[in-house]
Amino acid sequence: MNGGTWEITETVVVGIDGSGSARRAAVWAAGEAAKRGKRLRLVHVYVVPPVRMPGVMPSADAIRSAFEAQGARWLAEARDAVAERHPDLVVETAAREWAPVAALIQESQAATMIVLGSRGLGGFTGLLIGSTAVALAQHGHCPVVVARGKRPEDAPPEAGPVVVGTDGSESSDAALAFAFDEASLRGTKLIVVRVWNDVAEHESAPTVNPEAIDASERRVVDEQLAPWLAKFPDLHVETVIARGRPVRALLGFGECAQLLVVGSRGRGGFRGMLLGSTSQALVVHSECPVAVVRPALTGGESE
Repeated sequence: MNGGTWEITETVVVGIDGSGSARRAAVWAAGEAAKRGKRLRLVHVYVVPPVRMPGVMPSADAIRSAFEAQGARWLAEARDAVAERHPDLVVETAAREWAPVAALIQESQAATMIVLGSRGLGGFTGLLIGSTAVALAQHGHCPVVVARGKRPEDAPPEAGPVVVGTDGSESSDAALAFAFDEASLRGTKLIVVRVWNDVAEHESAPTVNPEAIDASERRVVDEQLAPWLAKFPDLHVETVIARGRPVRALLGFGECAQLLVVGSRGRGGFRGMLLGSTSQALVVHSECPVAVVRPALTGGESE
């Protein structure tokens, strides 16, 4: 990533584990790849358990072969599901023996985005609940998208606006860059949401003037949006300044959106936005796909 954005590469990567959620994520990601003119890479990661009783259990090689065969079947199922909607898309598959998080972080180095289903089985069990999702958001090299629908068995929505949460900080520029690009590619409205919290952000909460704070926050956000509005002059952009809790507000907007975009960290109301319980709330309860966009690294930052 560079200058608050990310480096566009040639591949959209999807984690595949044999679940229906992963197949739906693959079809959603195929749409992203098609819109961007990229290829789709379906990746299955498996871990071979240690053989502690070689005289009783199958050998490690036999177990490995079984995992490879199973992974090949799941990848083929996902590839077939993609072909039904996007028959002309270039699709590649890979089965990898490694730790799932480490493998996906490595895959993210050459990806436009990493896309994952909202529930999993096999090597991706619980992938998007808890520390694994946070690890990908913290250490991935590209945006991470959790492809969700209103219900676990639903496909991600294809209608509605793109919604992005911002706090006016430089670290949310990457989220804005991604959101503006997505809204433009989809030909839909972009809603920019800034939520402030008087208790968290203002020391003298009982004496705050909500109207004055709203005006101040809007000025900060308008200044931040100015270069993006100049770059996307034909895009319909709506700015919402609200008082409350960021997660609750974003989940509310997500009820009618086709994509919810947030940065991986921020200031004020978005401090720690995608760490711990907040990230879990978004990826578990959102009714649309959630994109987590990590801010650009600077010379003083490290993985």
